[in-house]
This record gives sequence, C-alpha cells and structure tokens, in this order.
Amino acid sequence: MIIAETDRLLLRRWRLSDREPFAKMNADIRVMEFMPTTLTREQSNALVDRIDAHFRKHGFGLYAVELRNDHSFIGYIGLAIPSFQAHFVPNVEIGWRLEANSWSRGLATEGAQRVVQYASQALGLRELVSFTVPENIRSRRIMEKLGMSHDARDDYDHPSLPEGYPLRRQVLYRISFPTD
Repeated sequence: MIIAETDRLLLRRWRLSDREPFAKMNADIRVMEFMPTTLTREQSNALVDRIDAHFRKHGFGLYAVELRNDHSFIGYIGLAIPSFQAHFVPNVEIGWRLEANSWSRGLATEGAQRVVQYASQALGLRELVSFTVPENIRSRRIMEKLGMSHDARDDYDHPSLPEGYPLRRQVLYRISFPTD
C-alpha cells in the first residue's frame, strides 16, 4: 500500500521482498557509520518485524522507499515513537536510512519533506523530532532543510548506549506545526 508519493519516490508499507536488500544495506559500513554496529541478516529482519509491529500499534511508521522509475527498494523514511526515556519523549521521530548509492541526490530530503507534510496534515501531529550524533553532517543538513531547529540545550546522551561509548552523545532537532 502506497502511503505517499513524491516526484521520484514511493513511500509504502514493507514487502517480504524488501528484506534482502534491507539486510544488505544494514551490513554496509558506510550506511551504518553512525549506528552502533552493522546488522546481521537476522538482526535486520528483526528490525523489519519491529517496524511492522509499530505500524500495527500506531498506524504509521518507517515507510519502505522505492524509486518510482524502476521500483527498486532503497531504504526507509518515516516516523517512529522512540522506545527509550529522554527529556523529549513522548514524541514522534522522523528518520531515514538509504542505501549509499542513493546518497547525494536529494532523495532523503525529498521523501522526508513529504513525511513532514503527512505528519502535520494527515496525522495532525504538533511536533516532530530527529536526532543523530554531532558528526553526522549529512543527516543534520537534511534536518535543517526540513526546517528543523537545533538547540544545544536539547542535546542528550542516548540512554541505550553505554557511558563513554563514542556515539552516545546525540544532537536533537525539532519542528513544530501550527495548530488551527
């Protein structure tokens, strides 16, 4: 089921056929540079299972992304409710992970802009957050292009990562939507 479209992308629910390219993507050290580790096939499949469970529970989630021109799966862009405790939770996060061959083409920004619109208009959300490590300049640029703002007072240590772990420190971005 297609949830949203852009000029170049289709955002949809996951298919069984997405699992193999997703596992390949999650095993790529370039894609997972700012994540704690690459994922095995089993870990990648478990992530898809968690994404599916999130959809069933909340009615939205991390949407599988395919290119409109050839229908190839390139990753995900979407929404998730963080499952950890932090000063900004409860909230909804916008996030993305695309295969490395899809980078530097504006695809993540294009898809994320559509998801922001969907979150605001169709879901009626009042705010979205996004977070990453300070060094992840590519994702931070996308957040800024989405109109998200960063306040260093919101930065935090990710509670799921151990003290002293190099990726523990996170920068938080926010975007708020006007209420009628």
